Amino acid sequence: MTVDPLAPVFRALDRPRAPSSDYDLNPDTILPEGRRLRPAGVLVPIEIVDGTARLWLTKRSSALKHHPGQVAFPGGKQEESDADITAAALREASEEIGLHPDNVEVLGTWSCHETVTNFIMTPILGRVRQPFKPMPETGEVDEVFSVPLDHLLDAARFGIQYRRWRGARRYYFAVPYGPYYIWGATARILRSLADAAGP
Repeated sequence: MTVDPLAPVFRALDRPRAPSSDYDLNPDTILPEGRRLRPAGVLVPIEIVDGTARLWLTKRSSALKHHPGQVAFPGGKQEESDADITAAALREASEEIGLHPDNVEVLGTWSCHETVTNFIMTPILGRVRQPFKPMPETGEVDEVFSVPLDHLLDAARFGIQYRRWRGARRYYFAVPYGPYYIWGATARILRSLADAAGP
C-alpha cells in the first residue's frame, strides 16, 4: 500500500490549532498598546520528488531590512493589488524564487503568526505541481534550498535556544538541517505544523 507523502499535511489541516507568535516562548514581553500589524502571506511550497515530500525555503539576503540572512518561506506583505492573502503569497513566491502561481495547488491556510517586526503572517500550504527549478530574486534571496518534509515534521528535532535581544533573553525554536539554521518565525510555524501532523 502506497502512503501519500502529503498525508501528514492533510492530517494537520484537519485538526484544530491556535495562532502563534514570536512571543510564545517569551510570555513576559510587554507589547506596545495600539500596535498595528501589517498583513503578510508566505507560501509553504512542498514538492514530491521521487516519492518524497520536500519543502522549499529561502535564505534571505543579508542586505535586507527585515530578517537579513535568515531562512524563511518565500513571501511578503500583502499589497493593495493582491486579491487576498493567498494571492500575496503566490505573487511573492513567483518574484522571490520563480515559482509560478499556476504551478501551485493550494492545499490550505495555516494559522496566523505574529512577528516581532509587527507583521501578521499567514502561511499558505501548497503542492508544487510540476518539477521546479528555483530562480532566486537578485538582491532579495541569496539561496533557495529544499528540506525533506519528514525532517521538519519531527517535533523531536526542534530545540529551544535564545539570543540577547533589546537587552533581554529572547527564546525561540530552532530546527537545523545540514548547514542551514532554521529558527525564529519559520521554525515556530514549522513546529506548530509538526505538532498537528503527529499521529
